[in-house]
Amino acid sequence: QVQLVESGGGLVQAGGSLRLSCVASGRIFSSYGMGWFRQAPGKEREFVAAISWSGTITRYADSVKGRFTISRDNAKNTVYLQMNSLKPEDTAVYYCAASGTRAAVTSDTGYDYWGQGTQVTVSS
Repeated sequence: QVQLVESGGGLVQAGGSLRLSCVASGRIFSSYGMGWFRQAPGKEREFVAAISWSGTITRYADSVKGRFTISRDNAKNTVYLQMNSLKPEDTAVYYCAASGTRAAVTSDTGYDYWGQGTQVTVSS
């Protein structure tokens, strides 16, 4: 079992930045690929970013490419999502997830564990 706890969400103006963190406990963190997903009201959950177990491979949704950066610190059992140049359409609940494949998986079906989510609201 892996427990995931996100933090760092909040209210920010358009153009601002936030950094989300997700701390994992339980199994060996470095055994898992990690991802960030988001779900806006009335919409389906969508992929945001993913990182392989070693951190050498990252993948991004086109909508966030160039603005968001995913990274991980295996010594701290933590994955981060640095979000810059935020837009109102980035408003959503952001979820961190762990994949036993160790890869940077873009589909939510490839993830085994999920956090409870953290709210990000971007005002215009």
